[in-house]
Amino acid sequence: MVDVADKLACFQAVTGLEDPDLCTEILQAHGWDLELAISSFTSSNQSSASTITSDSDPRDSLDPTQSASSSGLVPAPNPSIAWKLVTLPFSVISGSLGLVSGAVGLGLWAAGGVLSYSLGMIGLGQGRGGESSARLVSVSAAASEAMEFVAAFERDYPTTRPNFVGEGFMDALQRSRNCFKLLFVYLHSPDHPDSPVFCGRTLCSEAVAAFVNENFVAWGADIRASEGFKMSNSLKASRFPFCAVVMPTTNQRIALLQQVEGPTSPEEMLTMLQKVLEESSPVLVAARLDAEERRNNMRLREEQDAAYRAALEADQARERQRREEQERLEREAAEAEQKRKEEEEAHERAAREAAEKEAARARMREQKALSLGDEPEKRPSVTQVLVRFPTGERKERRFHSTATIQSVYDYVDSLGCLEVEDYSLVSNFPRVTYGRDKQSLSLKEAGLHPQASLFVELN
Repeated sequence: MVDVADKLACFQAVTGLEDPDLCTEILQAHGWDLELAISSFTSSNQSSASTITSDSDPRDSLDPTQSASSSGLVPAPNPSIAWKLVTLPFSVISGSLGLVSGAVGLGLWAAGGVLSYSLGMIGLGQGRGGESSARLVSVSAAASEAMEFVAAFERDYPTTRPNFVGEGFMDALQRSRNCFKLLFVYLHSPDHPDSPVFCGRTLCSEAVAAFVNENFVAWGADIRASEGFKMSNSLKASRFPFCAVVMPTTNQRIALLQQVEGPTSPEEMLTMLQKVLEESSPVLVAARLDAEERRNNMRLREEQDAAYRAALEADQARERQRREEQERLEREAAEAEQKRKEEEEAHERAAREAAEKEAARARMREQKALSLGDEPEKRPSVTQVLVRFPTGERKERRFHSTATIQSVYDYVDSLGCLEVEDYSLVSNFPRVTYGRDKQSLSLKEAGLHPQASLFVELN
């Protein structure tokens, strides 16, 4: 099974055929002999052009519909415009990048195949009569030959002339496809006696040159050069000067729409070109419309993709903004919650400290009240002390005359009437402040016996 797949892949690579079913049928017909199948295919391709022509008028000798069917093509909408299908040499096809398939005219434009150099190395490159196939022409070589021809033609006919492109045949064919034009081919035989007259009077006449330049892609070649010689063989040029109008089709073939051999007047050439252009214009217009439709569809898809990307980016931006807003709200909520907890903790701590302080003050008042002892009875050795507070409240108690000023302070503290601890006891007449420095004096020593009136002064 692997061997069959390898042979099928090799056959496709060498012949350039893309249809696996067709390749399978060819290989089966040759008993899966890869060398025999390739040799038979290349020989039949090189002889296919000659088998479809006859000595009679080509337009009468070949049914275009049958020709298209026999070569695996879809019949053209207007088959009368293609009177011959010409198979191109592999050396010409492989010398280019190949044509891209597309629906134009006869159904499909050409898909160029690539013939590997290994064909000759493995002995499979034998053509008809056992001759080796010509050496592959690289893109640069084909273009070089074309540019040399253009330079020589412009030198010989410097005034009015067709604008031949300076590139290989396959690239010129691709250019005609891209421009939706037919390809005008001129094969130049510089040694033929009719060539100078034909080029000077017909090909370079103002009417013919202007018509070709406006409506065709022009390609020319010297038949002494490699690609010019191969194209003259492919197009079966028997007389010179030789002109042809072609368009690409499929399977390394071109559709020969018209050919002119031998001397031709400008009027005859112009009439022939106008007729071919008129017959093929529906095909070219259809191809152009189809390409425009594909471009419009592609542009529409690109616009839709751009709109989708823009909408997606907008949605992503909104989602990102929503997510950022949500994160901000969550962060603010967390910060607020943290602040609330801190405030609650601070409040609880303050309340706890206040309660502890109040309990300490209560213990202090209790201790100081205990330290005062019982209030003594009235007698000469007892001092009557009246204490007035800033609130107007009055408190009165008796002390032994030997009690110290500190005892009075302890008495004031034990009452709990003050919220502050920094205060002084002051007498009115005379005004004397009994500060902490006099607390060790007895009431009698301080002159407060037998009776004293003190008021609390906050510091």
